[in-house]
Amino acid sequence: MTTRKPSANKASSDEAALPPGRKPRCHWATGVPDFYENYHDEEWGVPCFDEHKMFEMLILEGAQAGLSWQTVLAKRENYRRAFDDFDAQTIARYGEPKIEKLLADAGIIRNRLKIRAAVTNAQALLRLRETAARPAFALTDFFWRFVDGRPIQGKRRRREDVPATTPVSDALSKALTQAGFKFVGSTIVYAHMQACGMVNDHLLGCWRHDAVRALGEAL
Repeated sequence: MTTRKPSANKASSDEAALPPGRKPRCHWATGVPDFYENYHDEEWGVPCFDEHKMFEMLILEGAQAGLSWQTVLAKRENYRRAFDDFDAQTIARYGEPKIEKLLADAGIIRNRLKIRAAVTNAQALLRLRETAARPAFALTDFFWRFVDGRPIQGKRRRREDVPATTPVSDALSKALTQAGFKFVGSTIVYAHMQACGMVNDHLLGCWRHDAVRALGEAL
C-alpha cells in the first residue's frame, strides 16, 4: 500500500488469479479488511451531491496526507465523533481548548496542522456560503462546476494509467486555495474527486466500473 490512496487496480490480466466467484476489484481494494472493500464497492466513485459528505471527505482527504487511506478510513467514526459529525458551523468555532482536546484524542490523527486546517476549511466554507450569489449555494456547487456537473468517465485499463493529478484538479486546487482552504493540493483534490464521483477511476476490469458509469450518465 502506497502512502497515497491508490487510484486503481492492476492490469486486468491479474483477474485470472481470482478465486472462483470472487468479483474483480481495484487492486487497492483486494485482500483488505471488509470495511475497506465495502467502501470500494459502495462509496468510491459514486457521484456525491451532498454538501455534508463532500465536506467530510475534504477533511478526511487532508488528514490522509503522508498516510494511507485505509488508516484514515478506519478512523472515520472516530473523526465523526471528535469533529461533531463534521458540522461546519460548529467546527468553525473551535478554539484552542477544543484543538488541544483533539490533539489528545488517540482515535484520530493527532497532527496540529491538519486539525487546524479542518477549522480553517470550515470557516472558508461558511465564507463561501455568505458571499455566494445564490442563496442555495453549497460546497457541491463549488466542486461540480469544474466538471460541468457531470463525472469524467475514465477508460483506464491499468493502475499505472491513472494520474495523481489532472488539469482539472490543478484548477480546483487553485480555486480552493484562493478561497482560503488548506491541505488542498492537487493530489489531495484529485483523490477527493475520485472519492466523490467527479471522476470514475474504477478500471475497466473492475466490477464497479460500469455501475458507476451508469450513475454518472443518468445525471
